[in-house]
This record gives sequence, structure tokens and C-alpha cells, in this order.
Amino acid sequence: MSTVVHLSPHPDDELIGAPATLMALRDAGWKVVNVACGLGRPDQHARREAELREASARAGFETRVVRPPVSMSAGDDAAVARERLLELVGGALEDLRPAVVVSPTPHDRHPAHELVGAAVRDVLAERGGEAPPWWMWGLWGPLPLPTLATAFTEERMEEILAALAAHRGELARNDYSRLVRARAELNASLAPELLFGFGSEAPPGLRFVELLTEAVRAGDRWLLGAPRWLDPAAPLADPGGTAADDWLEGEGARGPGGA
Repeated sequence: MSTVVHLSPHPDDELIGAPATLMALRDAGWKVVNVACGLGRPDQHARREAELREASARAGFETRVVRPPVSMSAGDDAAVARERLLELVGGALEDLRPAVVVSPTPHDRHPAHELVGAAVRDVLAERGGEAPPWWMWGLWGPLPLPTLATAFTEERMEEILAALAAHRGELARNDYSRLVRARAELNASLAPELLFGFGSEAPPGLRFVELLTEAVRAGDRWLLGAPRWLDPAAPLADPGGTAADDWLEGEGARGPGGA
């Protein structure tokens, strides 16, 4: 059984970042392991972990909660968080031997998202050609170089939203279910042309799409994955050959701090 590891800055990111992709792999027989790097602010930990475990059960994901959770809120020591993230990402790769790693990009504006994305980047870079493919999602920042699109149906959308609904406290603060649906509808229009060139036609009946950027480590370089629609039965492909070093190695563009 192949394993995909998702590195989640917060509870709920596993069902906002790339849930349709993770569920498609799950249905194809993959083991989906969500590593919850943080639990938000300290006074939220118990509530958010309980919500996470319920959401994971609904989604069919295995969840591992980091102990103690990495502190990545505004005002926390980013250097300390970075060291802990490097250690836990490396440990997850050694322990789980994933065929694919999924995380936010290092340029997703939210400080915690960028810390996790940068840690994944640095750990995978150290492994060179032995590193698994890296699939990145964007939430707060743009995804300028999408290469992988997951098409999905209303039935899948309802499954995602039913699992996301377990994160009651966060949805009461900000209803991310609206974002998940609206972004997927928007991507159904954007994906065909962003991946395959302007003027490309959308497949008939396309309803929802999730967009990701795939990066593959080749020696000391990052290469973008080949532009494609996700085929869960054969999800991996040779890289497309386009370098992504300038983007991946550049500085992030953080917005206001938060958890």
C-alpha cells in the first residue's frame, strides 16, 4: 500500500488545502496520513484536537498529532518552530516512507503555512533524488505555477464538507466551507487553461477542481511536475522539466500573524 503524508499547519487544513486529492488517493487504496503539526493557540488545543479526530474519522484519514504541538502563532519564536518542524518532517519521512508529500507552499502568506512549507522544502532538498514528489496547495497566497488538477463531483464536495463540519469552532469563526466550494468552482474554469495553455477546452461536465503544484527534486534543482489531470490509479509522472528553484527558494510573503 502506498502512503501519502499531508503536513498540516492547523486542524482543518487537511480538509481545506487538498481534500479532494487526498480522498481520491484514499479511494485508490492509498494510506492517507495527516500529520497535525500545530493545534492553534494553547487555549484551543483540546477543542481543536477533538474536532480534528472527528473530522479525520469522517474523512478516512489517519491523523498523527505532534506532541507537544509546534507553536506557530503570532509572537511565537519562528526559529524554534522551524527547528522543530525540520525534525518532525524528517521523522515523518523516515517513519512513513511516503510516495507523495502534500503541504502548503512556502509562500502561502499565513506564517504557520509558510513555516511548514519551508520545512518540507528544506527536508526534501536534503534528500535530493531520493525525495518523494511534493504536491503543494495554496490557500492564503496565489498558486502561480499549478501543474496538477483533481476534478471531482458534487458527491465528493458533500463528503468534504461533511468532514469539514466537524471543525465546528473554526467554522463558527469563519465559514471555510464557502471557500472550499467557491475555490473549486473557480478552478474548474481556470485549470484547463492554466495547465494546458490559454485557449484549451475544459472537459465536458467539469464541476469542481482542486489545483496543486507538483515539484520533484532532481539533483540540486527543483523541477515542476508534468501538467496533468490526476489519475488516482496512476498518480505519479515524470517531471515536466521546467525549473522551479526561483519560486521555491524565494522569500515568503507573509500576511498578518495568526493561528
